[in-house]
Amino acid sequence: MSEGIDYGKLMHRAMRGLIQQVLEDVQRDGLPGDHHFFITFDTGHPDAELADWLSDRYPDEMTVVMQHWYDNLDVTDDGFSVTLNFGDAPERLYIPYDAIKTFVDPSVEFGLRFESQDEDDDDGDDPTPPDGPGRDTDRADHAEHHDAEVVSLDRFRK
Repeated sequence: MSEGIDYGKLMHRAMRGLIQQVLEDVQRDGLPGDHHFFITFDTGHPDAELADWLSDRYPDEMTVVMQHWYDNLDVTDDGFSVTLNFGDAPERLYIPYDAIKTFVDPSVEFGLRFESQDEDDDDGDDPTPPDGPGRDTDRADHAEHHDAEVVSLDRFRK
């Protein structure tokens, strides 16, 4: 017999399905208009894949931006992989949906935040590491690619 309906878990599943659908559309058609995404994810998630130098620099979480330079977006039922540009160094990442903490499209003021059910969130303040990510000022402007930046979300908080 069931203990009850876990609405929180069902909402998270639905929100991750929304992210999957959006990314599938971008994979097929590219980013429309001014849309771009800030995606914060748990770099320590057991299924996340990123270069050692990135996991060393961001051992807890990292925020990436999919905007002008991204390549090889591959969306699956469990997560997505994408090649992003970090200071003219292309790196392939695999981000499971379960590792995503926030998904924001600032062009339309849309955002999702996933509350962790298995770890304590101290007081809800900025989750960015003290030596947190900053904007990549050396981004390449390639028409056939799309740019990614590691940014702090502080400037978007009210």
